[in-house]
Amino acid sequence: MDLLLQVGLIELAIGALLGWAMVVRSEKPEWLKRIGVVQPHRILQIHLDFVMMGLILIAVGLVVSDPPGLLQAMLVFGTVVNPSLFIPLAFSPAAEKRLWYRGLATISFIAVSGGLVWAAILGP
Repeated sequence: MDLLLQVGLIELAIGALLGWAMVVRSEKPEWLKRIGVVQPHRILQIHLDFVMMGLILIAVGLVVSDPPGLLQAMLVFGTVVNPSLFIPLAFSPAAEKRLWYRGLATISFIAVSGGLVWAAILGP
């Protein structure tokens, strides 16, 4: 199976499993507080973003024939890192002001947006 399809399916599975965190958020919010989550709505963002990024990878994997390795690397990196960037924010809202966070977010956004433009140019 193509790398983009494999990673896309893994991201969908992660997103689906994080749906259970929404149950915990509603039913047992103290569990999230106990592990240090101060912004539980970020868990919903992680859940939705992993689902969306997984769908993006699957779509590109099905449409673009034999994508170059660099394109695959850019898309996999970006679609894994983008939703993961909500994790530190769940524990510390101030994380987004830190240089490492801003740098990683910038690189990740460039990887996804640049990769998707490249994929659109290659087309089916």
